[in-house]
Amino acid sequence: MIGFGFSYVGLIFLVMLFIPNIVWANNKPADYDKYVNNENKVLLFLERSGEVLVSAIALISGGMDIRISSLWIWWLAAAFVLMVLYELYWIRYFRSGKTMADMYSSYAGFPVAGASLPVIAFLFLGIYGSNIFLIVSAVILGIGHIGIHLAHRREAGVTGPERSALRTVLTVIKVLILIPAVIIIAVSSYFIAARNYNYLTNLITGNGIEEQTYVEINGQKQFITIRGKDKDAPVILYLHGGPLSPDSSMDYVFSNHLIDEYVFVNWDQRGCGRTYLANGDRDNTTVSFDQAADDLDKLVDYLCGRFGKDKVIIMGHSYGSLLGSRYAYEHPSRVTAYIGIGQFINNDAALKAEYEDALRLAREQGDDTSAMTAAYDKYLQQPSLEASSEVSGYASAYHPAPRSSNNILAALRSPYMASDDAKWLTKILSFDDFVRMSGPLVDTLMTADLFTTQPSYEVPVLFITGGCDWNCSYPVMVEYADLTGSEYKIIDGCGHYVHADAPREFAAAVKEFLQKPVI
Repeated sequence: MIGFGFSYVGLIFLVMLFIPNIVWANNKPADYDKYVNNENKVLLFLERSGEVLVSAIALISGGMDIRISSLWIWWLAAAFVLMVLYELYWIRYFRSGKTMADMYSSYAGFPVAGASLPVIAFLFLGIYGSNIFLIVSAVILGIGHIGIHLAHRREAGVTGPERSALRTVLTVIKVLILIPAVIIIAVSSYFIAARNYNYLTNLITGNGIEEQTYVEINGQKQFITIRGKDKDAPVILYLHGGPLSPDSSMDYVFSNHLIDEYVFVNWDQRGCGRTYLANGDRDNTTVSFDQAADDLDKLVDYLCGRFGKDKVIIMGHSYGSLLGSRYAYEHPSRVTAYIGIGQFINNDAALKAEYEDALRLAREQGDDTSAMTAAYDKYLQQPSLEASSEVSGYASAYHPAPRSSNNILAALRSPYMASDDAKWLTKILSFDDFVRMSGPLVDTLMTADLFTTQPSYEVPVLFITGGCDWNCSYPVMVEYADLTGSEYKIIDGCGHYVHADAPREFAAAVKEFLQKPVI
């Protein structure tokens, strides 16, 4: 995430940049000054502007300091290597005859190395620090600085080594490497720009709070994010779904529309995300639904104590709605209100509704339904998550959500996405990995039945779902809401991630519900 504050890495890079230039001032090629008067004024302006911008931004961008565990560390390593090559280039020049040909000869395959190496290094440093301002400044500097020195080299009649068949082949290879490198840099810069924009357009200052931290809960360091423009506002504790599908890296999509009136807390639950990576329980031996419920209770204690509250608002999505609704049911004195998103109620009922509606649509279209019917029969004979997923796989073709958002792109554009979020995904690449890591949480999902265990609530309840959400089957939610006397909101065209699909409508529904007087 883009940050502000003194950067020792930026200082190191600037020292490596300026020291050779200071020495060079007294070791210029004999006829160098005669070319200065011919410098293009536009390129000169870009060079000077780029120098000022790069120097200032490199010093005040705290996000560029060394993070060994970051997957982006390779950008920093590459940038440092380029700066080392820059130093070696100048050492070679200072030991040479110090002619224009010596100054403008290529080094390590880089043309006009004295100009190109530091520009590329600072460009890579900007990518490492996710700082679009440094990236743009490096580009500005590159256009001016490299452009000027290419012109000097041309005016001085300095040419490269004579062409040979081998050198031609090497040039082709460099071009083939350069093309994907440019594409990678361009794509990275786009997502960095999006991350910076999403951060700066919702910058929290004054009495607000923006924090990513770990809290000690029942013997584990558990990761939470806290965001709000007024830290005295009511607290919303959001419980992600899955199980084991933390989404703190992309919740800004909808939480940005809530943090003006609430303190929004997102929690990587035990056994997943950054919480998993921060602890030694590699096989998730302590993960269970009862343990999650107890962790939740301790987290509520922590938030109430920290923010001076007696109660918090619980908001749960999918599996998180199963955990959240149970907590609201069992601890009404600690909960101001409960909001269930894509509320999980009963897997058998949800799958039956999803299957029957898809079967109806398939028959209306004259499609072959034998495979889907066989999959559902298989589930009825031996219910399992795998069998349930197979039925949903067939049924989903008949339940498209036209307003469905792309959560992967949202995460890549997130100012809160970190390497640990990506590392977690490598732990659950396959269905078998997911089941193994989820352990008894899957068993709880398969056997839960809120119709019988939670027939009413003592706190205000709102269910929000998408009109195309058949993952937890919105008709079952409506039936359950009627049973419990709860409010519900269906947002047309949205799927299971209704809060990401229609964030403004979702936030408006949440605020309208929470601002109603309690009777």
